[in-house]
Amino acid sequence: MIDSTSTGSLLTVDNLHISFRVDRHTLFEAVKGVSFTIPENSTVALVGESGSGKTVSAMAIMGLLPAESSIVSPQSEIIYAGKNLLQVDSTHLRALRGKEISMIFQEPMSSLNPVLRVGDQIAEVLILHSRMSRSQALRRAEELLQEAGIPEPARRIHAYPHELSGGQQQRVMIAIAIACEPKLLIADEPTTALDVTIQRQILDLIGALQQKRRMSVLFITHDLDVVGEIADHVVVMQDGEIKEAGTAQQIFETPQHPYTKALLACRPRVDRRPQRLPVIEDFLNGSDHAQTERERGVNDADAIVLEAKGISKDFMVRNGIFRKRPFRAVNDVSFRLPKGKTLGLVGESGSGKSTLGLTLMRLHTATAGEVWLDGKNLLAMTNEEFKPFRRRIQIVFQNPYASLNPRFHVGKILIEPMQIHGIGTSDQQRTDMAKTLLDRVGMPTSSLRKYPHEFSGGQRQRIAIARCLTMQPDVLICDESVSALDVSIQAQVLNLLQNLQDEFGMSYLFISHDLAVVKYISDFILVMQDGNVVERANSDEIYRRPQHPYTQQLLAAVPSGWRKKLN
Repeated sequence: MIDSTSTGSLLTVDNLHISFRVDRHTLFEAVKGVSFTIPENSTVALVGESGSGKTVSAMAIMGLLPAESSIVSPQSEIIYAGKNLLQVDSTHLRALRGKEISMIFQEPMSSLNPVLRVGDQIAEVLILHSRMSRSQALRRAEELLQEAGIPEPARRIHAYPHELSGGQQQRVMIAIAIACEPKLLIADEPTTALDVTIQRQILDLIGALQQKRRMSVLFITHDLDVVGEIADHVVVMQDGEIKEAGTAQQIFETPQHPYTKALLACRPRVDRRPQRLPVIEDFLNGSDHAQTERERGVNDADAIVLEAKGISKDFMVRNGIFRKRPFRAVNDVSFRLPKGKTLGLVGESGSGKSTLGLTLMRLHTATAGEVWLDGKNLLAMTNEEFKPFRRRIQIVFQNPYASLNPRFHVGKILIEPMQIHGIGTSDQQRTDMAKTLLDRVGMPTSSLRKYPHEFSGGQRQRIAIARCLTMQPDVLICDESVSALDVSIQAQVLNLLQNLQDEFGMSYLFISHDLAVVKYISDFILVMQDGNVVERANSDEIYRRPQHPYTQQLLAAVPSGWRKKLN
């Protein structure tokens, strides 16, 4: 329980139990007796992995739990302004939501209405709760967009959500949430999968708004490094229970519970690189998680497996109603990828890094350039000539659920590529190979008969990696393959990739906006901005002495754990 004796309590959650109906005879208990307090004018972070119950707890505060499938214990209480929010009627909750308690959801594109202009979506809240006219509400919407840091707010209020970047969409969500000057702002994973610089901007914005408006914030996340930038108090949850709670300084400087220590330790850091990242089980089982440092880097003696020369890629974009113009997404990029090494590709969204990866695989047609493998230019080949080379370059996408066929069970997902490329002499041999690959990526062989939706995000990513391994590739492109995973699952996948590289000698092109992850896995790094490579160096060198202002900006934005907040 958070000690709030020095400041007034705004909201108190006491003995919260929440279960969900799985079927007519089965209940799943998602939240198990959770209690915590949100003091006035402070930020409380609710931290834990997916499935820990943190978002469900926030939904209970907002009164957004599905009535048909959720069961809340009669002994549970959420006290706000002297009333138990679990017992008030829907009219009272509607008056409360948006006006006194508001919420920023994780995925703004799923939360914003795609057919309404953003100004109208902000104005709707003001018209409903503040009784403003539409013209008054739109004027106020423009002011709120400016406060949220949206450039040219007078123009942006007429934009649709799809016309804004991910960071700008999140700022619109923040503008909607603060429109009626709420006393409590709930932010549910508002920075997950955002570029590091955009993440920094959103964190700074929420912190500034909290101080300016004297409101309280319940900040939900799986990343303790992010928490350290913004929180006064921290509540750590696992499997629906609170494992530890205290001030941010207590949690970061003297964590008590093994789970808290694990969350702090399994995140890659820019100042060190262990042989293997510690995982949750190391701490919970009392295993030795001390690790020696892994040396990284490339030199002129390394054998080159893939070489790109002068890669450029143009897209045609609309310029007026009837005209189009070329937009250069990748501009004259060259690099050499040594065998058994990892090339990290770093940059914000729109920098061209994913386009470069797709162009190397001929999933985009290059405008100019060459890609050499075994003395052959892959970009000059016909489709038939390229077919035997296709298996040698594979890609792991950011979202495994979107890249795995939902109608195929895992066995077919793994066996089909082997059938197409003539790997194995019989279906039984291919099935045996699929079982071996599942074991290599830490999945049970029983997974063969299951479908993608039956697995967690981390498990699906392991299956996607196993599918790539069926081709026995020389080069594996990892396109933001761990960016949206919990830090503990991220550590498991990174360890898996490192083990596979050590065992098979594969070369990786690792694409990410997360500089701490790139530092851990990469030998050599290219920094991209607006389609151009602005800096390149061995990974230790680029972090120790960054030369380009853009690289310095990216490194300065990396969350660094707890830092004392200045009031």
